Amino acid sequence: MEKRNPKIIISGGGTGGHIFPAISIADALRRAMPSCEILFVGALGRMEMDRVPAAGYKIVGLPVAGFQRRLTWKNLSFFYRLAASMIKARQVIRSFRPDVAVGVGGYASGPVLRAAAAAGVPTVLQEQNSFPGVTNRILSKKAAAICVAYPEMERFFPAEKIIFTGNPVRSTLTQNLNLQEAYAEFGLDPSLPTILVIGGSLGAGSINRGMLERIELVRGRKVQVLWQTGRNYHENIQRELLPMGLSNVKVLPFISRMDFAYGIADVVVSRAGASSISELALLGKASILVPSPNVAEDHQTKNAMALVDKSAAILVRDAEAGEKLLPEALRLLDEQDLRKDLSNNIRLFARPNADRDIAEEVLKLCGIE
Repeated sequence: MEKRNPKIIISGGGTGGHIFPAISIADALRRAMPSCEILFVGALGRMEMDRVPAAGYKIVGLPVAGFQRRLTWKNLSFFYRLAASMIKARQVIRSFRPDVAVGVGGYASGPVLRAAAAAGVPTVLQEQNSFPGVTNRILSKKAAAICVAYPEMERFFPAEKIIFTGNPVRSTLTQNLNLQEAYAEFGLDPSLPTILVIGGSLGAGSINRGMLERIELVRGRKVQVLWQTGRNYHENIQRELLPMGLSNVKVLPFISRMDFAYGIADVVVSRAGASSISELALLGKASILVPSPNVAEDHQTKNAMALVDKSAAILVRDAEAGEKLLPEALRLLDEQDLRKDLSNNIRLFARPNADRDIAEEVLKLCGIE
């Protein structure tokens, strides 16, 4: 009987930091095995439900949602949503009959990988962070392979399952760039150094507030700021900036052409999510990292410290953003040697073939060498 094409489920999402690597893995699988069938499973109402179809892949949504660490009425529905998601995940596994299920993190990963493992389907974890969350530590016990981005992860996972691959990044970031077109995209001046401020795909309140507190520092200086606020913050920030008349500050709710934004950036201010760090490392960007305090196990601080300890980034604490963030960025623009050192050191963390390496491990589990 002719062997059917391999079927692979990729589960997870919630933020761009999970979605873009997941799509990169899917693209690498398609390049290696064009006939493979790929199905995404995400969380209803989250951004993957739009981004994944736009990338050309099918997706099924689960009603799963996160458990809030503060007291809120939303937690009353958590266990109902989780149970409904487990039922739906089992149905998806039965109907699609995957050869392998891959979890990239995010709300949908847990139910899907648990259902897959219970059905005897090999599972692959893609652990992006230097300090894994509780869910991945539990899922690792039945995983066939665990693809990691940091060394010494045997502290958390069975050593024999660990494969050091790095984190995949968007393929568009490494394509040849027309800098003139990039500056024109944002209406910026090619003769001025650029500070790029990004708070993740959803925005970061503390980074936005910190920038606003000291934004007058750029008045009259030969510098420009490209600032992604996040859609929830954009209107208020625009309103506060308008009376200031700062022509060298460009604010946008979301930057779709991150290849252009990174390409023109001399200094990048960013959260310390694993996906963001992987992009900064691949591109060798001098970076100031502001770890979010609102993440499990404070993993963003641990991600950032892995770089800071190697003189590969500068860390500004979330609570100190107003006091230090913009002054540090301006200092970094003035210190060319420091920028060069940070750029060279962060490149040592880059894994440009991460998507291909993960795809190879997945296909091995499908019986394809």
